[in-house]
Formats: sequence, C-alpha cells, structure tokens
Amino acid sequence: MISALSWIKHTALPLLRKIPAVITVVLILAGSWLMLLLTLPYTSFDRYTGFLQTKIAVYHLLHWRVSFYVHVFVSMLVLVSGLLQFNRTLLRKYPRWHRLAGKLYVLVVLLLSGPAGLVMAFYANGGWPARTGFVLLALSWLTTTALAWRYALQRKWQLHGNMMTRSYALTLSALTLRGMIYCIAVLRINISPVAAYVFVAWASWVLNWLIAEWMIKTRGE
Repeated sequence: MISALSWIKHTALPLLRKIPAVITVVLILAGSWLMLLLTLPYTSFDRYTGFLQTKIAVYHLLHWRVSFYVHVFVSMLVLVSGLLQFNRTLLRKYPRWHRLAGKLYVLVVLLLSGPAGLVMAFYANGGWPARTGFVLLALSWLTTTALAWRYALQRKWQLHGNMMTRSYALTLSALTLRGMIYCIAVLRINISPVAAYVFVAWASWVLNWLIAEWMIKTRGE
C-alpha cells in the first residue's frame, strides 16, 4: 500500500502535471506546421495567392509588400525559437543553446517580424477598429520582447522569464487568430466578415495576454 502511494506521489502525479504542457507544445508545433503549409504558396510571389487576393489595393506599395513577405517567411523562426525558450532541459543542460535561441528570437522580432507586422497593421482589413487592434499588438510585441532582452542582460531572471512569457503569448496570437477564424467558419456563427475580423484582431492577442498573466501569477504562487 505504501509502495503504491509512493509511486502515485513520485511518478504518477508529476506525469499528470506535465500533460497540459505536453498538449500545449503539441498544439503549438501542429499550428506551426500548418503555418508553414500556408506560407509555402507565397514563395511563388504571385499577387493573387491566398490572402493577397484581399490586398490588391495595397499590393503595389513596396513597403507593404516587403513587410508582408518578411512577416510571412520569418514566422516559423519566431515560433520555434520562442518555444525553445521554455524548455527547461535546454536551459539547465545546454544554456548556450538557450541563449542562442533567445538571441535569434529577439533579433527576428525586433528587426524583422515586429516592424513588418506594425507596417502591415496600418493596412489591415476591417478598417480602423481592426487596425488599432493590430497596431497595439505589434507595439506590445516589440515592447515585451525588448524588455525581456533588457532584463536578460541585467540578469533579472524572473522579470526576464515573465516578459518572455508575455512576448511569446503575443507571438502565438498568429495561431490563435487563425484558430478563431476557423472556428467561426466551421460553427457557422452568424457574423459579418468585417465584424468577425475586428473581433479576432483584438481577441486573438488579448486572450493570449490574459492567459500569460494567469501563468505568471500561478507560477509565482
């Protein structure tokens, strides 16, 4: 009896606690794979491919076009390198690789994907209600990432970890947005396309941010 209780305490319960994290990682990797599949058609640089069919009015703008392709093609780097930041085994046993993945994440967000996303935000579908949501997302993403990097340089590890949690939660809003759009379509929710886009423009990152704050709070308890 004691042996059984000991096994439950030291083996079964720790495994059960890992299940939510494992499910989260699987969902992120699956979403990243789908993002890659969605990205591949854009390598043709055809202006009538997928999402670009809704952006004919701005496709001729060089800064928008460059921003779009930069944002699309580096998305996988951000998703994967960001996920590696939360691998405790990598942090403990291979800190050098943890730092390299972190530097890659920060540089891509601050120099490429973040600025590109900010430019695109000003031309988002859905009018100014949606554009405001995407602009705030881009600015929040850049700010949390920059602060996470600053705290790492200052060796303020708890602040660094908390800010990276917020930054990566905003990174994952790309997956949340597409998941919400998919659910609206599958469930046949009676909402206009514009209203739906305005909704996901805000909900996709605000929801993620709230989850990040909950994680930070529970982690500190």
